[in-house]
Amino acid sequence: MINQVSKHIIEGGGKRMRPQCLINLAGMVGEVKDIHYQLAAIIEFIHTATLLHDDVVDESEQRRHSQTANVRFGNSASILVGDFIYSRSFQMMVELNNIEIMDVLAYTTNKIAEGEVLQLINKHNVELTDDQYNEIIQSKTGVLFEACGKLASIGNRCAPHQKNGLAQIGRIYGHIYQLVDDLLDYSGEANIVGKNLGDDLKDGKMTLPLLIAYRNSSQNDQEIIKKAINQGDVSQLTKIFEIIKKTNAIQLVQAQIQYRIHEIEGTLNNFDNNEYKKRISAFFENSLNRKF
Repeated sequence: MINQVSKHIIEGGGKRMRPQCLINLAGMVGEVKDIHYQLAAIIEFIHTATLLHDDVVDESEQRRHSQTANVRFGNSASILVGDFIYSRSFQMMVELNNIEIMDVLAYTTNKIAEGEVLQLINKHNVELTDDQYNEIIQSKTGVLFEACGKLASIGNRCAPHQKNGLAQIGRIYGHIYQLVDDLLDYSGEANIVGKNLGDDLKDGKMTLPLLIAYRNSSQNDQEIIKKAINQGDVSQLTKIFEIIKKTNAIQLVQAQIQYRIHEIEGTLNNFDNNEYKKRISAFFENSLNRKF
């Protein structure tokens, strides 16, 4: 069963964004070593385990153009195999025998769980504040990319200022990555994105495009959004798209993304130029223009 579920999710593809981020950041500040590949594998295991659990919690039916594991194998199998992959990542971590690495990953995994709980208790909350939204996406997504920066620096025994710089790059990039993801749910194409559009609406999640639209719309439109979020009513998706378009929510989110990009560029300027710095810049640019 473990092999079947694991094979299903691995063969489903995926962009391997977190391992790419870790390896490129490591190369930017020194040599890419065996430990970095081991850390990249651990990070991807943690991410994969969270996907298996998230799809059960969100009752998702499609990921990367195919059935989610919970639909194909059932919720119990997805949860248990997720637990196995998660605990296996900790075995791999212990094998490295580095307390600093264990500290980073213990904090990171705890924070991810906290983010999922924060998102759960804020379902159907149209009055979600910017601070609450930012805390959720930092915990859910940003913290794992931030860990990539920290682990890249630990593997190369970087100076504190470099470690802080790489962590900051990872943290900001994680924030951007989630903003792009939230945008795609209201501006992408289902056959390209690889999941059903409106999944966030169905789950009662107030993401930034919808938050902006809600705040800047008429009372009547606010009632449409509130009802759709409270009931998870995807039949209102066309009307929601229209409200988002009227309020320029997509463009306003894109402006926030551009602001964050300038932050990353400013931090990258503190590092010497090399091939991996070019790669990390291209990596960021490609992920910003992604359609899935």
